[in-house]
Amino acid sequence: MKCTGDKAQCLDSFAHLTSWQKRVYSILQRIPRGHVATYGELARALGVRSPRAVGQALKANPLAPMIPCHRVVGHGGSLVGYQGSISRQALERKRKLLEKEGVRFTPEGKVDPTCFVSFDKLSTKKPGSSFRALRTMR
Repeated sequence: MKCTGDKAQCLDSFAHLTSWQKRVYSILQRIPRGHVATYGELARALGVRSPRAVGQALKANPLAPMIPCHRVVGHGGSLVGYQGSISRQALERKRKLLEKEGVRFTPEGKVDPTCFVSFDKLSTKKPGSSFRALRTMR
């Protein structure tokens, strides 16, 4: 199924999604183009201790890259997986998506530290954001 338009309606059309997955996909909307967050920061913003739980939800994302799971990276800026795969091809796809959005990389292949979004941006609800509409799906 291909969705266009409102992301909240798209997510609602996937009845098999858990409330946890919807929460994770909703908070992804807070990561702007050209920026990334770590699995750990997302977990912290969601009030849980497990970055792996975030990773499991991202692995099942049916709307990638519309729901931007490619903007989530490992601790220190490493590309550690994309759409449930750690293959070279998957990581190259993720890197290309990030570069297209303006994310910069160090010579070592890690995300430049200036491209990380702050915890405050992830955890603070802003009026008029798309997060507001998605949050109602809990």
